[in-house]
Amino acid sequence: MDVAADELDQPRRWYGTNLVGVPTRVLASATFNTNPVPLAIAGTRESHNGLFALLERSQDLSEAQDMFVHYLSIAFGLRKPDADELRGMGASEQRRWHSSWRKLLQGWGMDANGLAGAVLKGWAESRFGLVPNFHKAPLGRFPSPAWVNYLQEKTSSRHNNNNIHQQFDLLFEFCQWALRHGHLEGSAPPAKHLHLWRGSNPCDEQVIAGRLQNRRCTVRLNNLVSFSLSAEDASCFGDWVFEVQVPICKVLVFPGLLPGQVLQGEQEVLALGGDYEVMARYA
Repeated sequence: MDVAADELDQPRRWYGTNLVGVPTRVLASATFNTNPVPLAIAGTRESHNGLFALLERSQDLSEAQDMFVHYLSIAFGLRKPDADELRGMGASEQRRWHSSWRKLLQGWGMDANGLAGAVLKGWAESRFGLVPNFHKAPLGRFPSPAWVNYLQEKTSSRHNNNNIHQQFDLLFEFCQWALRHGHLEGSAPPAKHLHLWRGSNPCDEQVIAGRLQNRRCTVRLNNLVSFSLSAEDASCFGDWVFEVQVPICKVLVFPGLLPGQVLQGEQEVLALGGDYEVMARYA
């Protein structure tokens, strides 16, 4: 097979636009994950500077959470309309409040390969240029049935409306604000990484350097992945457990960031993927 021609059929080789000012190939690399720099989605904080000014005046994370949830509820119409309001709305406007950051995260928690998972992977692709490598099936050469299914699901109107990408832009920036202010134990500045674990099975196809049996290896993770705060929790999700240093700048959600039931898995951290150097052990 012509290697050069084969590479042209893989979107990760030629899809590289993003909104964070770091070349996508660098952002996805193990080198960046070892030596990260802060990330910010262009225009998000500037467009919502009132929210972040309020957050700076908050006394604790609980107060900051209330500010964040209330702001998004107003900005994106996330409050369920009452009966009188519904009668005065069109059909699409009546359904608008269903598309929210909370419902999408709950959908991810139930099935990361479902419709909600596709929309979230599409957000990571759009904002960071990180192309997914799995959704229900490996996303290898393009086009393929797996790619067509992913493209259809990530644009599904069931979840991908009501400016859902902008909602997650704000969620990412809120998470980064909270981490910079030390609202997760062990993440206080100047820490640049979270010590996390990920259970995986099967995972031979994820290894791009080294061998699982030698413990130290480099794996290529999906563009958005779930990690756990403990090896014990991670072992519930696969035969192999990866011990990983995940850059704080790649974290979207950490336990306790958001009020109420959001993700199904306990102690779950949602973060951007790429190539990671890991310590692997058989669970």
